[in-house]
Amino acid sequence: MMLRSVIISLNKPYFPTPHIKTMPQYSSKNVAVIGAGSAGLITARELQREGHNVVVFERENQVGGTWVYTPDTESDPVGTDPTREIVHSSLYSSLRVNLPREVMGFRDYPFVVKKRPGSDPRRYPGHREVLDYLNDFAVEFGINGVVRFGVEVGYVGKMENGKWKVSSRKRKNDDGVFSNEEEYDAVVICNGHYTEPRIADIPGIEVWPGKQIHSHNYRVPDPFRDQVCVRLKCLQLFLICQAVLLIGGAASATDISREIAEVAKEVHISSRSATSGVPMKLPGYDNVWLHNMIEAVGSDGGVSFRDGSKILADIILHCTGYKYHFPFLETNGIVTVDDNRVGPLYKHVFPPAFAPSLSYVGLPWKVIPFFLCELQSKWIAAVLSGRISLPSKEDMTADIEAFYSSMTASCIPKRYTHNMDDYQFDYDDWLAAECGSAPSEEWRKQMYFISRQNKKTLSETYRDEWDDNDLIIQAYEDFVKYIPELAQAQNLPR
Repeated sequence: MMLRSVIISLNKPYFPTPHIKTMPQYSSKNVAVIGAGSAGLITARELQREGHNVVVFERENQVGGTWVYTPDTESDPVGTDPTREIVHSSLYSSLRVNLPREVMGFRDYPFVVKKRPGSDPRRYPGHREVLDYLNDFAVEFGINGVVRFGVEVGYVGKMENGKWKVSSRKRKNDDGVFSNEEEYDAVVICNGHYTEPRIADIPGIEVWPGKQIHSHNYRVPDPFRDQVCVRLKCLQLFLICQAVLLIGGAASATDISREIAEVAKEVHISSRSATSGVPMKLPGYDNVWLHNMIEAVGSDGGVSFRDGSKILADIILHCTGYKYHFPFLETNGIVTVDDNRVGPLYKHVFPPAFAPSLSYVGLPWKVIPFFLCELQSKWIAAVLSGRISLPSKEDMTADIEAFYSSMTASCIPKRYTHNMDDYQFDYDDWLAAECGSAPSEEWRKQMYFISRQNKKTLSETYRDEWDDNDLIIQAYEDFVKYIPELAQAQNLPR
């Protein structure tokens, strides 16, 4: 009881003493990894380093996951039709990263500028530079050799013999039959969480006559030219023509609303943070207005706001985020997705009922994703080999229940279970200690927090203006350990 009260008062999970065995007994497992995005690539490397046999299943024809840009969009623009042809990537053409490249990379494979045709030397580069980095990583560590490209997984389930059945098919055959069946000792889920759209719940939407689109299917601003747009900040949404309504407060929603403002006649933003009570112009823009939350939409195409204002709109662009989605996984209801909580999971990774043979990498959000995935995958690999032990099923379950209780006591909605913004470095450092690795570098922590603050106060310019060159120098001093030739560099990236 005392421990639970401590957890609640801290409003973050308790991290127990590491379980590293003094006399490790190694064992090699046959492991299936689902997905060859950033999480799947680093997981494959760490599993191989630990001596496991790895097969990575990737439905597309290249590595990179969500970082593979395509101009293609789905047949259902709002993304709710279960029969639609899935487009995995949610990238828009102009996307630039919202973290400094020094922070983004894996620890022993820094995300530095490479001198080659077409490279993007900016500190906050475009999405193509990230894909190139992941391709380089896959080549450097020989990951491509264990990836089955163009192979879709249709079923993952536990067998009576304790192994996992994985059923898959070659997508080019397109017969819909997952006829290739194999057994694995363990499965690691790395399929990402930026493909299944979440849609805002808007009063009156059932009679509203306009069109809807989710930002998952936004690529370029051209369709919004000369339109009147509205963006709602909080859940994320947009409205086009006489008004495009965008609901969303994340980085992509901010980027998209500004981009559309360059071609649209009017953009209206509805935001919880707009507390003035009357519509206001966004500083620096003549055609962007800030409103508070939407009250309702009507059959006349109108959108009414709680500030009393009303506009006409004929397109809603939902920037409302995404849902965790594992349609191939069968656990007989033991592991579920409930209001975007994947659980029960010990430390966001292991379901106690199936640990350690089933695990997840990359669920947390509002984090430095590549670095976190690296630590999670090190932990998984070491647990599977027997070098690290997990607590008992009962203790893991108790830890999860205490975490959920702390959220309830703090009135934190269930859908924020994997939001790790306030304690990601506590989590990272616990994982590092569990694996016998060094904790997060101080420069990485400071650089992340400075970047996060700049996004709030310098939202228009933070990607091109900064004042933390001292931290960049510290980062590159670390990078020299892994890339000795950097010691000869004379100029900082810009």
